[in-house]
Amino acid sequence: MPTPTVGSEFSFELLVCRWAELDWRPTEAGGGDASGASADGTPVIVSRQLGTQRRRWDTIVIECDPAGFAARRSFGDRAIDGDLLPIVRHAPAEWAYYRDALPDPGYPWRYVREAIHRAASRGLVDERKSGNRIEIRRKRPYPDWVERIVAVENKPDLDASAAAALSDQLEHDVETALADEVWLATGRTGDRVEPALLRQFPVEAGVLTFDFGTADGVGVGADAATVDWLPSELEVGAPSDQFDAEEKARRRRLIAERAYGKGWRSITETMRPDCRKFEVARAGRGVVPVCGAKGRCQTESECGSRCDSFEPEPPQWRTKGWPIEGGPGQGVRTLLERRRERARDR
Repeated sequence: MPTPTVGSEFSFELLVCRWAELDWRPTEAGGGDASGASADGTPVIVSRQLGTQRRRWDTIVIECDPAGFAARRSFGDRAIDGDLLPIVRHAPAEWAYYRDALPDPGYPWRYVREAIHRAASRGLVDERKSGNRIEIRRKRPYPDWVERIVAVENKPDLDASAAAALSDQLEHDVETALADEVWLATGRTGDRVEPALLRQFPVEAGVLTFDFGTADGVGVGADAATVDWLPSELEVGAPSDQFDAEEKARRRRLIAERAYGKGWRSITETMRPDCRKFEVARAGRGVVPVCGAKGRCQTESECGSRCDSFEPEPPQWRTKGWPIEGGPGQGVRTLLERRRERARDR
């Protein structure tokens, strides 16, 4: 198996996600206890490539209220999307006509009826017909389970052109204040003053420098990250130039729901583990995908059916039984999904 290397922003991003899962939250004195919780015991969910239409963050960390998070678990493991969330949040405790119970959606009610059917089929609300009317009733209150949202922008090599683009992105994050904190994660250079501190970044953004180097290649360890600059708390409850307070709260709920449902190990949904060259390699306390044909960590854009080296697994691999039911590709999917479920359970 090739030795994994942090040769791209993608592999760097995966290791940052794993570090956040193990050792959040970053302070000058250290982070969490490697059990899926922050240093003060707050449950955390780590996801990647989430955001809004105008801004997509590399890494998202959701700090959860323990009691609220436990209540959210009762709604299942799937994300509650933007059409279902208003229904689940506003469904009344007693049976009521859905138009009387729900706020005006701003679009035709027939689409709300379709969403009610979906919500009922997933067991999120109760639904019945009373004459020609559709009535709904909540099964359980939807909790306020999110304490804080933290956005991390990953850039392992912070050259001049990358820094210029990042400056605009971080300024946008600070101005919109959809996240409580904004961090920049970059590779550690070992210089007396890290280059990230010399760039024209907003002072409200924190700076984390990472060194994933070990004697055996790369890896995630407790000392992988150094806090070079602590971020400022942003005013998420105040309106911004782009969003009023209500819209910001709605978008934050949707981001948290998508992070809850997706996690960061969903790479098997956008890559091809059914290729016989696809492998996963241990990197300290994390794992990264490795391409046997390229001899390195591949990226999501490289790993697909258009890859010249793509070679489907032989059918006889997928028909074998224990210890790998369905072949190595299915084994990789099962492994990463199991680890995603384990992170949710914590």
